[in-house]
Amino acid sequence: MPDPLTVIREEERPVVPFPGGATYRTLIGDDNGAAIPIRTGIQTSQPGYATREHSHPYVEVLTVLEGRGEAWLDGETGTTPMEPGVTISIPAGRVHGFRVIGDAPLVTYGIHTFGKRVVDYKDPEAG
Repeated sequence: MPDPLTVIREEERPVVPFPGGATYRTLIGDDNGAAIPIRTGIQTSQPGYATREHSHPYVEVLTVLEGRGEAWLDGETGTTPMEPGVTISIPAGRVHGFRVIGDAPLVTYGIHTFGKRVVDYKDPEAG
């Protein structure tokens, strides 16, 4: 028999606060996606929010749904604008970050190409 269709309703998923002014709603995650080899979620970052620089041992893909921001890779010059309709793919193992630009929240849909969330902070002692 084929695998059943997995249905996830965003409004039924818990919202988790992140330090610094963001929230994250896991759509496919540890509790409901054991057989699915990815994690997905929606992050809402308030004006002034910036991630701590970090990396993942797998590719991360972010699509901007609302708002504006900028992303960067550690060790490279410049930033990449984040705005609705833009998708960025962050290579495995690369230290990166992003921040909100302007006075509206930045809403991103993220895909972690691994079944578990693994975050390695550049500066584990900060924040």
